[in-house]
Amino acid sequence: MFSEKAPAEVDEHAPSSTRSNMNEIDHQAEDKLVRRIDKFVVPTVMLAYLLCFLDRTNIGNARLFGLEEDLGLEGSQYQIAVAVLFVPYVLIEVPSNLVLKKLRPSRWLSFITVSWGIVSTCTGFVQNFTGLVAVRVLLGLLEGGLLPGLTVYLTLFYTKKEIALRIGFLFVSSALAGACGGLLAYCISFMDGVAGYSGWRWVFILEGVPTVVFGVVLVFILADEPRNAWFLSEDEKQLLLARLQRQVGFHEDFDRKDAILAAKDWKTWCFAVGQFTVNTMLYSYSVFLPSIIQGLGQWTSPQAQALTIPCYALGAISYLAVGWISDRQQLRGLYQVMSLIVCIIGYGISLAPVAAAVHYFAMFVISVGLFVAVGLPLAWLPSNNPRYGKRTTASGIQITICNCSGILAPFLYPKTDAPRYVMGYSVSMGLLGLGVFIYSFLLLHFHRINKRRKAGKEDYKIEGMTDEEVNALGDRSPRFVYTI
Repeated sequence: MFSEKAPAEVDEHAPSSTRSNMNEIDHQAEDKLVRRIDKFVVPTVMLAYLLCFLDRTNIGNARLFGLEEDLGLEGSQYQIAVAVLFVPYVLIEVPSNLVLKKLRPSRWLSFITVSWGIVSTCTGFVQNFTGLVAVRVLLGLLEGGLLPGLTVYLTLFYTKKEIALRIGFLFVSSALAGACGGLLAYCISFMDGVAGYSGWRWVFILEGVPTVVFGVVLVFILADEPRNAWFLSEDEKQLLLARLQRQVGFHEDFDRKDAILAAKDWKTWCFAVGQFTVNTMLYSYSVFLPSIIQGLGQWTSPQAQALTIPCYALGAISYLAVGWISDRQQLRGLYQVMSLIVCIIGYGISLAPVAAAVHYFAMFVISVGLFVAVGLPLAWLPSNNPRYGKRTTASGIQITICNCSGILAPFLYPKTDAPRYVMGYSVSMGLLGLGVFIYSFLLLHFHRINKRRKAGKEDYKIEGMTDEEVNALGDRSPRFVYTI
């Protein structure tokens, strides 16, 4: 498995012991290992997030099949029911990440998956606004730990040069969830009246039960860390640990000091605010796309559901393509800014007084940039935080702040604004403009720091320090190269 015939690329600033190990890595063995990890880890996390996103946003599908009328919702009560999920959702994200390793990912993620699956299923039996709000609060409390947990979990198996594509698969899952949600809702709509239940109730029931089953299976198939990955041989486990540890500043244990550093780092908060701008777009698009499309023509509810499917399919394809290129080129910021500009163009078309077909085309334009814009920063931030404690806390803060957008998004598309939704489109464009500024600034900052470090202008910071002390600095080390 180890050979001197194919030396790895060596970081000239790395400690001598690390450089020695890097020269011994067999690239063919590494490639085979990554493919094996992809085979077992990626489908598992994709399915977990697909079910999570589906159970969170299927209220948008249920709306077209009489949910508001059956529950007697009035005024902004529907928007409140959508938004209230994100209050406990954002409060639980950082605490969930902090206990992830201690409680073990397989057990913790399995527990919350089974629990929210039960709650989602029970949504099909609520009888009034109060009951709907109650289940949405519970759903948010239980779902909140999944995305930040999966984001950090992937960093346990992949290096920063590979992480964008793998985290991208999570957002491909959200796109697939949108497509599957539309398709399932279209099929389930024909069950209206079966066993005395309205079609919208069957949406929740039939989409919630598979989540419960998957949650039970998850505890058996999810490896907690490389050392106990059941799908790897002992040699493969050692190779995986070696390739992770040769990353400059890598540290796999939680250190409270790292968590404090993450909270004090202004870059963490820039990423968090930037993520807020793009997630506002994600949640409004995912929840209201069926309603937007229905307002573009004389479509029936099932037809509107079916027309959402190609939009999400295009979003999934675009992220896979950009995520792959981003990992190959090790560029995040450039593609992030470009994706935001594409979305701004899409919303601009939506605001224009043009034919309904053109407005439908605008939904495709938005989808091209949407999932790229949401997914890339979730790979960009952790790849620039090699120490586990800082990476975990920073990602938790990023996702906590960004998911506050779920409270705002439902109120951007009131029924009174249909079918043009001028306020929703305009606010989205403004937030995306802010996102362009934030991510452009981060891109230029990381580029400047890398240039200074390459020129040796920050080497004074580590004078007299041992290799171990320098490595413990993580991203603050002059030897660490930021992904830009």
